Amino acid sequence: MPKSNLTKQNIQKQNRPTHTPLKLYRNQTINRTKDQFKLLQGIKKNLLAFFRHLQTQTPIMSQPNNNQNLSTFIKSGFYYFKGSNTVFIDPVRVLNQSYTQFTVTPSAYYSRFFEPNRRTDEHLIISEHKRKRKRKEKKVRELNEREQAADQRHQRVKPLLMKALECLLEADDLLLNLGKLRIDDCGTFEPKLTVESDEQSFVELGSVWQAPLFEISLHINQDHRLTQDCIFVQNCEKRNVPAFGCLVANDTNSDMEADFLNRRYVIPKQSSFYMSDLKQIHGLIPGKHECGFNLIVIDPPWENGSANQKLKYPTLPNRHFLSLPIQRLAHADGAVIALWVTNKEKLRIFVEKDLFPKWGVKYMATHYWLKVKADGSLISELDLFHHRPYECLILGYYYGKDEDSEHLSKLKSIPDCQVYISIPGDYSRKPPIGEILREYIPGLEPARCLELFARELLGGWTSWGNEPLRFQDSRYFTRKHQ
Repeated sequence: MPKSNLTKQNIQKQNRPTHTPLKLYRNQTINRTKDQFKLLQGIKKNLLAFFRHLQTQTPIMSQPNNNQNLSTFIKSGFYYFKGSNTVFIDPVRVLNQSYTQFTVTPSAYYSRFFEPNRRTDEHLIISEHKRKRKRKEKKVRELNEREQAADQRHQRVKPLLMKALECLLEADDLLLNLGKLRIDDCGTFEPKLTVESDEQSFVELGSVWQAPLFEISLHINQDHRLTQDCIFVQNCEKRNVPAFGCLVANDTNSDMEADFLNRRYVIPKQSSFYMSDLKQIHGLIPGKHECGFNLIVIDPPWENGSANQKLKYPTLPNRHFLSLPIQRLAHADGAVIALWVTNKEKLRIFVEKDLFPKWGVKYMATHYWLKVKADGSLISELDLFHHRPYECLILGYYYGKDEDSEHLSKLKSIPDCQVYISIPGDYSRKPPIGEILREYIPGLEPARCLELFARELLGGWTSWGNEPLRFQDSRYFTRKHQ
């Protein structure tokens, strides 16, 4: 009988299964979990497609709703949350209050942040069944003193912003209609604007030696009649005025159209603009303090190291803003000063210690603009250090000629820590918050309002900057049916 080479140990080794029961169970569980996750992702994708389809069917205006907050929002563009210092703003509806013959095209205004959140729901996968990969731990850089101060400031305001976001997410009536804010009257959802290669560069035009020679043609007393789908212009009178270094005004109660270098622009009712660089801003100063401005909103092109921002618009060093003649622009009875700033600690220190004292402005409050997408989520992580989804509005008073106790007692206190929520439009385009601030304006009505470094016009406002017509191009508007 031949000797067998199979020992007891070899027999056990050959009969051993390829996977241990524990490993086999783990692999089966992981595969099953992956299949479940794929199924959930498919369901989520179909639901998102279904809700997007519903959102694009009917504009928000046409849906009956008994909610008072939503009804007010439809008319004014402001949705006030009960028991909170938070307000949601639809800039399109607010801006449309300035126009009689035109409306701001929603799909043109909302050019970003309307795609749904496509991040995978990784929390659905059971963590103990994940394949763990060894990754090299990133070295955490210690924050310097200024960054630590900025983080401390952020941690103080974080609960306020989280509470404001909760208000939005709990407002089902508003949340359901966010995706409809982009819908035009004709029901279109996609933006009408194409590449803006042929758009005017007012910054470049204002810097050439021919700038004083450029003229803008205003259409005075223009009346439109719509007949058989054709627009006829009646009673049209044109007036040419200098485009740069001159106050151009529409004092009528109707919109005005204007032509400049083969482009058509829309000038809202009761508005004016002064287009120049910072060196010529003194041409805007009124002859008397009694003709000054009661509300001054400032959105400076703060210097930033971001190469992407420099491609969007030119910036200025901080020291240049010290020369803004705020005291000479302000009304004799005083003015509310509203200054937009980023979250850089260096900038906040500059405003508090240098800028406001130089302007003669006393700090009163800080408000916050929280930026969200159409699905109600933040545009970025709240704790993302260099790209936080909010900006600050620093508010102060310039007291004017009277700083006695009697005059100060008449001023209405500006509440601190108010939060504005909106879906952002174009890059660095701020929501119109003038109506919210009107109740704190000192002096008699009607208030005189001024925006510095403006890129659009508002009814009842004077706008100054080197490109105040930036968003007044007719491509951003739709003519109303008459």
